[in-house]
Amino acid sequence: MTTYGYFLSCEEFTPAELLSQARAAEQAGFEALAISDHFHPWNDEQGQSSFVWSMIGALSQVSSLPVTTLVTCPLMRMHPAVNAQAAATAAVLTGGRFRFGLGTGEALNEHILGDAWPEASRRMEMLEEAVQVMRRLFTGEQTTHRGTHYTVQNARLYTVPDEPPPLYVSGFGPQAATLAGRIGDGFVTMSPDADLVEQFRRAGGGQKPVVGGLKVCWGTDRAQALKTAHRLWANEQLPGELAQVLPTPAHFEQAAGLVTEDMVADAVVCGDDEDAHLRAVREFGGAGFDEVYVNQIGPDQQGFFDFYRTRILPGLKDPAHQA
Repeated sequence: MTTYGYFLSCEEFTPAELLSQARAAEQAGFEALAISDHFHPWNDEQGQSSFVWSMIGALSQVSSLPVTTLVTCPLMRMHPAVNAQAAATAAVLTGGRFRFGLGTGEALNEHILGDAWPEASRRMEMLEEAVQVMRRLFTGEQTTHRGTHYTVQNARLYTVPDEPPPLYVSGFGPQAATLAGRIGDGFVTMSPDADLVEQFRRAGGGQKPVVGGLKVCWGTDRAQALKTAHRLWANEQLPGELAQVLPTPAHFEQAAGLVTEDMVADAVVCGDDEDAHLRAVREFGGAGFDEVYVNQIGPDQQGFFDFYRTRILPGLKDPAHQA
């Protein structure tokens, strides 16, 4: 049975707004929360970028829903040992309801300390070693590690959960899906790609969870909703590896100038067409996903939550439902 959650966008909303959305999501009937982990927003129009670990601590006090990072890059901006401590504390604060989504990241966030941005294959090597380091630290035992990319000396986590947080590995191509199947406790990918899901499962993922997400822009005026989605999130339609290699919000703004409203309209559900929202979310379940997280673009959050509470979530859970 597919779990339907709400995706909190740290790039677009203030900390107070994110906490309000978490409460509203739980009241609307969403079953879980996901949250982005960024140092920068994708563009200045989005305008926010709060520290995810502070947000998870606050979320643990206002919501009983599980929380997953979608996703954290544990490679450069913060050492895997520090990420392990943050994740362990998050798992304790949430009573074991924290899942640690991991990926190879974007230069947008990871270049800030002046490190060179490695190519994708090297970042996957770094991610595999980072996972090894974090799993050892989650045991609560003293750990020393001297590897190709990371050194840890006499480190021990004293605040650890009863069970280590599951590590869900993100990927958008066959190599990353294979890595996720080999080292992850689950798989994260943001398009309803049944072939990638199958690749993950064949590579060792078996019946482990597959997690995805999508953005929508609910509104009673579809044309206005489309303009909002284009203004705030045109970057989502950039092709290839641009999202991984562009270093600043200004670069994303320049590249996103090539993205038209028609391109956004083809990719993002905008407006209040119930069938369109249902189809977009159900597509993930049809591709074999276990969890789907929906993010509402723009300021009309309460209208979105009312719409999903009364129309979409009942329809997703019971296709025969008619409100």
